Amino acid sequence: MLRAAVSTIPPSPARHQHALRRLLSSPLRDTNAPPSNAIAAPLPHPPPRTSSHHPASSYRDYARLLQSCVAAGALRAGREVHARLLVTGLGQDAALATKIVDLYAACGHAGNARRLFDGMPKSNVFLWNVLIRAYARGEGPREVALELYRGMVERGVEPDNFTYPLVLKACAALLDLDTGREVHRRVALTPWGADVFVCAGLVDMYAKCGCVDEARAVFDTILVRDAVLWNSMIAAYGQNGRPVEALSLCREMAANNVELTIATLVSAISAAADAAALPRGRELHGFGWRRGFGLQDKLKTSLVDMYAKSGWVWVARILFEQLTRRDLVSWNAMICGYGMHGHADKVLELFNKMRGEAQVMPDNITFVGVLSACNHSGLVKQAKEFFELMVDVYSVRPTVQHYTCLVDVLGHSGRFEEAYDLIKGMPIEADSGIWGALLNGCKIHKNIELGELALEKLIELEPEDAGNYVLLSNIYAQSGKWEKSARLRKLMTDRGLKKIIACSWIEVKGKTHGFLVGDASHPRSDEIYEELERLESLMGTAGYVPDTMPVFHNVEDDEKRIMVRSHSERLAIVFGLISTPPGTKLLVTKNLRVCEDCHVVIKLISQIVQRDIIIRDVNRYHHFKNGECSCKDYW
Repeated sequence: MLRAAVSTIPPSPARHQHALRRLLSSPLRDTNAPPSNAIAAPLPHPPPRTSSHHPASSYRDYARLLQSCVAAGALRAGREVHARLLVTGLGQDAALATKIVDLYAACGHAGNARRLFDGMPKSNVFLWNVLIRAYARGEGPREVALELYRGMVERGVEPDNFTYPLVLKACAALLDLDTGREVHRRVALTPWGADVFVCAGLVDMYAKCGCVDEARAVFDTILVRDAVLWNSMIAAYGQNGRPVEALSLCREMAANNVELTIATLVSAISAAADAAALPRGRELHGFGWRRGFGLQDKLKTSLVDMYAKSGWVWVARILFEQLTRRDLVSWNAMICGYGMHGHADKVLELFNKMRGEAQVMPDNITFVGVLSACNHSGLVKQAKEFFELMVDVYSVRPTVQHYTCLVDVLGHSGRFEEAYDLIKGMPIEADSGIWGALLNGCKIHKNIELGELALEKLIELEPEDAGNYVLLSNIYAQSGKWEKSARLRKLMTDRGLKKIIACSWIEVKGKTHGFLVGDASHPRSDEIYEELERLESLMGTAGYVPDTMPVFHNVEDDEKRIMVRSHSERLAIVFGLISTPPGTKLLVTKNLRVCEDCHVVIKLISQIVQRDIIIRDVNRYHHFKNGECSCKDYW
């Protein structure tokens, strides 16, 4: 957030336009001004000043006119004023020249602003700030903003509390942590170290560079924090995969009687979406409505994303339809929401509406949502067609996410030759996500040869990730190759690698409860296992027989049955059942893929207890209802 002192902009654009028309239509006191059509040519460097005398009233008129041009973004009128100043000799006046630099920078012509800047005296911090701001905002290479900052310091011009946030903004955009830390060290030696805007810039810079704890350290040094600083820190947690801490800080902000803004709510709702904290998200939804933010599309769009990620896609769609103006962000939120749940029919319907009725141009995120929906629904032909549409019609350059979706759907369908040829022909380097998608397909279809190749690539890219070894070990185990499976697990042990422990979470009455496989540490553990046993008895009556294939250990079947019955998602679901009223929907998050036997069991549980159960695993969302799953057993 930039303050008015960087460019003093009066409040009403309409008044600027009116003033501009009035001033340009009346002659200024210099009668030698060129006609208005003289401004189309490229800007010259200012000629030598011809006179040191000018009426004060003329100077004031030019200053007011230039300020109106800056405020209204009136580049054409500004060029005309610039031409007049060059003729009158006022073009070299430091204050007026600074306003002209401000004009070109504000209108997106950073190159013109820089050429004028280079020919001027540079002792004015405001002049440096004007140009640094333009480059920091991306109106030219952001690296130039940092070069200008260094040049400013070398010339002995002291940066101020407007300079530092701009430079930190450029560091954040460039992920230049070293320069950001250098700026932080310098700021700490100045009075601006306690300035709320400078600190917000530091928090944002550290967050963008992935240094959340350093961002929090800056935040904690400020005794008097305004909403801007709180919002920066909440966003920092949210952007770095720490949504629970973002929500906790939001509560702390409210407890400190700091007014929650629309930016606070958007960040907190996004965190609730990432944490699958539906009750917290609904609470924020209600708070926003009570505070009068309910009609703001920005809030509704964040709610669309939150409800979709929390499994309430139908609520997301209702809010989407209520939007006053559906921009690209809102279309993407709804399309990706449906895509995560595998609702390919809804995705295709929305995609066609977006292109047709709404005339909104899809971007790379749109196509991630579309390809994800095709992938989760096994639509190989459609996925390939959309990929070609993206490249050939919309000229969207494919990213690793697009290729991962395509490789995943091909591998899932057993089309390994096609998937491998796609990887070999990619213009970008295949990352761990792409090779992991291929390895997952190999696991499904027991393709050991290609699985070994995929694992080799994964080990090169992620030598410390135990999950890759486990996946190939499981492929060996599925094929009865226990010796190879054991050798691979020994290799993991020798390299000090440990398998990720499966864990599931459920939020009940505002508190998150976590469960591990075979967990008996919960205070209500006895009740959980008692209810689980009761449900198993009812499932057995319905014909359920445990599938021990997901247990990749060379042990007896009875031991396998014991291991599979206490998987973490089952414990979380049963805890939800005994802790909530009948009919309450349950949302469980798991850090790994739901196994085949648990998938069958949860379908049966949803039928027996007549509950909607949503599982958000590492691959996708599963919505269980009346004995069926939204994935149609394809995941």
